Amino acid sequence: MLPDISGSEYIKIFTGIISVLNPIGAIPVFVGLTSDRSDRERASIARFTALSVTIILLVAAISGQAILHFFGISIASFRVGGGILILLMAISMLHAKVSHAKHTPDEFREAGDADSIAVVPLAIPLLAGPGAISTVIVYSHQAENLINMSALFAVIIVAGVIVYTALRMAVPLSKKLGTTGINIAVRLLGLLLAAIAVEFMAAGLRVLFPGLM
Repeated sequence: MLPDISGSEYIKIFTGIISVLNPIGAIPVFVGLTSDRSDRERASIARFTALSVTIILLVAAISGQAILHFFGISIASFRVGGGILILLMAISMLHAKVSHAKHTPDEFREAGDADSIAVVPLAIPLLAGPGAISTVIVYSHQAENLINMSALFAVIIVAGVIVYTALRMAVPLSKKLGTTGINIAVRLLGLLLAAIAVEFMAAGLRVLFPGLM
């Protein structure tokens, strides 16, 4: 069970969701995909992308456990599997790269010709990809009452607002931070994400192999 809404656990959850979403790392991709769009079109794409990310993560929080139960997957096994996926993403971020679990070069080239890029590939899989969905499902399992779940929803909504802000300011931020500045921010988020991934795996392994304790 999660602690009170004001507890440090919610700060940890917020950090985890923001790290795995990695809105800073999405800025170069967003700028590249919208290079031929007007500022008004960029604003619309940023708004719809952030809304899509928020909805995807809220749906994952609500229905994730039911999906795991349907397929007979324990939350402990899912923690280990999700932790491995998130760790691979974190390693890519530490190398200042976008993980192929989020976005492949072929998808990037195909998206350049798409009429609407807000949902695919920006919202999913670039931002709300398998790693983000896995993270939210794991955290939703800890929310054992309505207050906890409401707090998780609030964290997801705030994360969506941050995604919108990052994408809306993508062009000036990319010019001001430059490639080096963005890479430094991505590496810091990757370091946090690696620690979170290890915690996920450790928690799952403790349940699967209690003899290890």
